[in-house]
Amino acid sequence: MGLNGKKILVTGAEGFIGSHLIEELIKQGHNVKAFVLYNSFNSWGWLDSSPEDIKKSIEVFSGDIRDPYGVKEAMKGCDVVMHLAALIAIPYSYHSPETYVDTNIKGTLNVVQAARELGVSKVVHTSTSEVYGTAVFVPITEEHPLQGQSPYSASKIGADQIAMSFYNSFNTPVAIIRPFNTYGPRQSARAVIPTVITQFAGGKRMIKLGALHPTRDFNYINDTVKGFIAVAGSDNSVGEVINIGSNFEISIGNAVNTIAEIMGVEIDVITDQTRLRPEKSEVERLWADNTKAKNLLGWEPGYGGLDGFRRGLTETVAWFTDSENIRNYKSDIYNI
Repeated sequence: MGLNGKKILVTGAEGFIGSHLIEELIKQGHNVKAFVLYNSFNSWGWLDSSPEDIKKSIEVFSGDIRDPYGVKEAMKGCDVVMHLAALIAIPYSYHSPETYVDTNIKGTLNVVQAARELGVSKVVHTSTSEVYGTAVFVPITEEHPLQGQSPYSASKIGADQIAMSFYNSFNTPVAIIRPFNTYGPRQSARAVIPTVITQFAGGKRMIKLGALHPTRDFNYINDTVKGFIAVAGSDNSVGEVINIGSNFEISIGNAVNTIAEIMGVEIDVITDQTRLRPEKSEVERLWADNTKAKNLLGWEPGYGGLDGFRRGLTETVAWFTDSENIRNYKSDIYNI
């Protein structure tokens, strides 16, 4: 279908991935509407730090993804919806699981219901590699079983199923993008890579982390954004679930050592019990098979393999160690 001439709504636009996606869509000349969470500060999240020419090009709608009336109002006149709005912190999902059902499942229902009623041309729903749980086989294809090992992942499985049910029941043009562990500038310090970098940048050499043995398929933000745009613009993605991952597996411990090497520091890691997931909730292994994305979309990671991971980390370190950026983070506090 292509995106030229289409009006695109991005939910969760103020967040880590959403803000990068908005900026790239604007740079490509698209007509973009940003759905941001209403707040009394009139904050647009990370979009507040975007260049002025980007901000002037965005139509902003403040609302709440849990409000079906506001969601439908935001979607009026839009051709494509990229639905990123979600609660994503796994530790907080242990604390407040009901909010994850309200935001992730009911929020997604609001989007696809409005899309059906308004005749939207395309909905790109955001999934997560966490829905796979610990790998039963690797690399993980889209046919891998789904396992809810945390309230967060269970809520995303529910959201995925709601989205796909509207394609199956009503022929709503839904595509599901399933990014593996995205990292890069602006990521929350709840995630492991920013946690490590900000502790190093703050002068710490004895750093606190959770489990080091699990493996992840880290995906640099630029590749994830390219994946979103490829899924949104392709007719081939309708009715499909598509992994976006680097097809490179590395343990958390080795990722930490790579960051230390890039930053030129020697470290000692302390296991912080508060950062450990419950034993059955820990996802031990994630490694993406990205064949489907290559075949259907022509998408390939620009930061794949160990070399690509090091390049992505180098760019991430440069951003986080800029004094203007790191002041937004509280490296001494573990925020669930």
